[in-house]
Amino acid sequence: MQTLFRGKHLITLQEWTREEIDTILDTSRHLKLMFANNQPHRWLQDKTAFMMFFEQSTRTRNSLEAGITQLGGHAHDLTPDKMQLSHGESAKDTAMVLSRFGHGIAIRNCFYGIGNKYLREVAQWASIPVINLQDDLYHPLQALADLMTMQEKFGNLKGLNVTISWAYATSHAKPLSVPLSQILLFPRYGMNVTVAAPKEFPLLPELVETARQNAQTGDGKLNFVDNMDDGFRGAHVVIPKNWGGFAYTEDKGEMAANLARYKSWICDEQRMKLADPKVIYMHALPADRGNEVTDPVIDGPHSVVYDEAENRLHTVKGVMALTMGGRP
Repeated sequence: MQTLFRGKHLITLQEWTREEIDTILDTSRHLKLMFANNQPHRWLQDKTAFMMFFEQSTRTRNSLEAGITQLGGHAHDLTPDKMQLSHGESAKDTAMVLSRFGHGIAIRNCFYGIGNKYLREVAQWASIPVINLQDDLYHPLQALADLMTMQEKFGNLKGLNVTISWAYATSHAKPLSVPLSQILLFPRYGMNVTVAAPKEFPLLPELVETARQNAQTGDGKLNFVDNMDDGFRGAHVVIPKNWGGFAYTEDKGEMAANLARYKSWICDEQRMKLADPKVIYMHALPADRGNEVTDPVIDGPHSVVYDEAENRLHTVKGVMALTMGGRP
């Protein structure tokens, strides 16, 4: 078990070893049991986490703020309009000042081509851990919660058939970060991952290649299909979710036109019947009901979305406990 975590940044799980990820999950499970038993666990007494949100958030914001409170610390809820970011303050100055004030900086910035670069610049200058709350390329906390949920439902994940499918949505063009984080992480645990998506909604080729290498070293598989039904056949886990066509075109008009061609890409009861009888349905939420998924599926017996959402709390607590308070 790895124990040297204090001050370690979490930008992407790709930069963490399997042993480190397992330690995070072990810690998260321990904290979940303490939470269930109403046992105090003030491991970060009087520690401060700065939350910088460039976009709206429900699960990420509240899981982190509730988590640091339960660990005995406090979160500052920051948005650009509350900071000098709105007047052009540099990432360096923000990082160095907040490092003098507290114990962790957590950032969500999903603007395509900007978010990950901004997080890495903050991390370059910060002397306290920087935690990625989602950027344009990675969402490590969601991938951790997904992994924890699948381990709870299936135990050993080797050989598990997991389908990550594009789905139609009208709410907004969602970032690539969730599916990219999933294809990078899941094959490291021996899972057989299938990505189903139209050709106009690909994932980034350079990260797909990294995911293929992860599959080789992790004894997993990574496969791509362009038909949603084909992706669902025999799946033990289905994760149908929209993502934008940023890797195909950055023209918003063209992306919208491409989106309109695939309204039939919805997770419904008929598609669920193509999967394994004990299949589970997962989604990072918020789901675009009636577009990405039908109510009978997301509210049905195969859905584990609220278990998955709860694990966002326990996994972020595990990350904070180790990076903000663990061994140096």
